[in-house]
Amino acid sequence: MAPDDLDERPDRPVLTGLIALVGVALVVGLVLGGVALGAVSVLGLGGDDDSGGGSGASDRQSFYLPKPEPTGEPTEPLITLAPDGSSSGSAEDEPSESASSEAPEDEISLSAGQTSVSPMQQIDLTGVYTGGEGAILQVQRFAGGQWVDFPVTASVSNETFSTYIQTGQLGENRFRVIDTSTGLESNEVTVTIG
Repeated sequence: MAPDDLDERPDRPVLTGLIALVGVALVVGLVLGGVALGAVSVLGLGGDDDSGGGSGASDRQSFYLPKPEPTGEPTEPLITLAPDGSSSGSAEDEPSESASSEAPEDEISLSAGQTSVSPMQQIDLTGVYTGGEGAILQVQRFAGGQWVDFPVTASVSNETFSTYIQTGQLGENRFRVIDTSTGLESNEVTVTIG
């Protein structure tokens, strides 16, 4: 084969395309690497360079997390609200009242989270039972001229309780809770269904 025959070989488009693709990938990689290096430099994400006088990473802390310490158990109820939504107050809030006029022992205060709901929508019942730690409270509804048990109970913890009910009984519905062991009754709340 003569050297002139080599120049007359057919073009190799696959090889030429592959070389062009590698060249483009190399150029794009270099550009993206430069952009990433610039971003790291601007954002300060690079490694520590301690050659400038010995300032360590601890000198540049911007976040301080204190050492956790255990806390004691609460001595009073976590939530103390009166049925009207105002705070129930304590001897500290009202210095003119004596300590003997605080909330009486064995009192159940009931609140409804909603006053009007659609049928079968959740109704939140919460409250405070002073002196009733561990008691089981039965939810009751006023129906047919008497209080009847509703198939929901709540237990008292830290002198507070919470539960929810659902009903499809349209109109005004009156609810209360009653201590299953002592028979002590709460105030009643009214919720309109419909």
